[in-house]
Amino acid sequence: MSVIHVGHSEIVRFADERVNLKRDDAKVFRDQINRLRDRLEQHLSEHPDFALKKMFLSGSLAKGTALKLINDGDVAVYVSSGDAPSDTQQLIPWLAQRLRQAFPNIKPGQVVENPSTLTVSFIETGLRVDVVPVLYSGDPNWKGYIVSKHTGEKVLTSIPMHIDFTRRRKAANEIHFAQVVRLMKFWVRNQRLENPEFRFKSFMIELLVAHLADRGLLQLDDYPEALAQIFAHIAKDSFKSTIAFGDHYDPKLCAETSHPIRIWDPINHQNNTASRYTDAQRKTIIEFALDAGDAIDSALHATTKADTLRYWRKVLGSTFDA
Repeated sequence: MSVIHVGHSEIVRFADERVNLKRDDAKVFRDQINRLRDRLEQHLSEHPDFALKKMFLSGSLAKGTALKLINDGDVAVYVSSGDAPSDTQQLIPWLAQRLRQAFPNIKPGQVVENPSTLTVSFIETGLRVDVVPVLYSGDPNWKGYIVSKHTGEKVLTSIPMHIDFTRRRKAANEIHFAQVVRLMKFWVRNQRLENPEFRFKSFMIELLVAHLADRGLLQLDDYPEALAQIFAHIAKDSFKSTIAFGDHYDPKLCAETSHPIRIWDPINHQNNTASRYTDAQRKTIIEFALDAGDAIDSALHATTKADTLRYWRKVLGSTFDA
């Protein structure tokens, strides 16, 4: 694309300043969570029959796709399925009690019980950590079951395998894969500020970018071009195509379904990550993607810097500058 006022380097600068979680801040958050993990490992060494078996950092902090404004993190705690309550309503209070046993220095007010998770708050940094229990029966790849907060159903997952999936894509497109994911997540964040009902969850974005990158359909080292290509794909394909990956299973195993969007979990061919999205929500994503694609095209052909910035702000928010 012919760029006059804003190109790849300007998007890089903006991302460094406004989009990306700083490396030092990410390290502080990871170190804080890792200290929890280390304390659990110590507790396990002293109490090998303890019901909590492993703690993994998960989500955007683990994958390196966190945004600058992050104030929460995700942790998966693997619990012995033979010890944990079978009643999902009892699982969270049970987990809270076990966490307090393992971490006696955590004050009662720092642990809040939610319907399907616990939230642990760190006073010194303000970081909130959502703790998700994973029911575990000893699988060597750390496969286990999380309980869906929406349906109460048990869904097979593996935190290490999910992280490895992302790391493979990052290794194939060093720097650029994670950055394009963050820019797309930032776009969603800005759209939600204007339309709180807009839904396009981060995991779906990551899998969409991985799907296009795996097929060589993204020019990842040119961020305006990459974003334009993603929005064009959404507009053209309209989520008619099924997204699935062959890393850990044959995509042909994915079930036939009438769900409006079909983006399959890369380690579980029975889990459509978009199963709860309605057709109206699919159409809204397409509509927003069309608007974003038109804005980028207009920005790249604008004759003045003022017009260029005005169009880019429709995509990257009112703080965008170059």
